[in-house]
Amino acid sequence: MMKELFGGSSSYRVTLFFGPEPVDGATDVLACVFNVKKRSWKAGIQVSVEVMLGQVTRLRHELRLMDRLSEALLAIAPEERSAREQRIEDLFVQAVAWCKLALGMEAGLTQENHCIPAAAFVSELDRLVMDRREDVAAYVASELDLALDPSSPSPP
Repeated sequence: MMKELFGGSSSYRVTLFFGPEPVDGATDVLACVFNVKKRSWKAGIQVSVEVMLGQVTRLRHELRLMDRLSEALLAIAPEERSAREQRIEDLFVQAVAWCKLALGMEAGLTQENHCIPAAAFVSELDRLVMDRREDVAAYVASELDLALDPSSPSPP
């Protein structure tokens, strides 16, 4: 699933290390940290990917993520629903961060730890998340063990 989000590059092996977590000194920024290993490197690196909360919130609304997930959430037991609903925001932030990492990898990464700051790739990230909206929604649903209705695609 993540290969779709970051472009399906087979030259990198990427795993989410942790996140999202608040960024020290910034109340409106979250970061996810990824382990990234390129085939030609002897060892991997860590890449901290920062995203702005305002951008994440706007993208979530533009994708109508809650509308997409609501029917699937209603199909599960009420005692399980609340716990899954609480994870949606974190999973969406992770998916957006994966997309931003893809932009950073396309720009080129050297074999050293990196931070992709919140202010980098803002408009590019908007376009990429919208272009990959089905993959983003599918990632969130998959992590929540929900089945999305394929007849209700995200808005264009």
